[in-house]
Amino acid sequence: MTKAERQKKWENRITAYKASGRSTKEWCAAHDLKPHQLWYWLRKHQLADSQTGMSSRWLPVEFSDPEPENHTSSLLIKVGQATVEVKPGFDPTLLSEIVRTLAALC
Repeated sequence: MTKAERQKKWENRITAYKASGRSTKEWCAAHDLKPHQLWYWLRKHQLADSQTGMSSRWLPVEFSDPEPENHTSSLLIKVGQATVEVKPGFDPTLLSEIVRTLAALC
């Protein structure tokens, strides 16, 4: 069993355990598992959730229809579903920060 398969199996077990409403010992006895195994994976799962907590924050984004103009001198950068238009004279530091932020959110 690969690491990804094992993680998915335990994610499913954790979901089932939480939905059961049973105590750890009762649920583990019914599924032929040792409570310390479940506790280990619950901690691991909780740690992973806290590290990926950034994905649950929402930031306001405004979109508008682009005005018709000559786009021959601009560059479109796509990060996930977001598109950034870069025109001559852009601020490279600002562009770097925008792309880094979008990459973390998308």
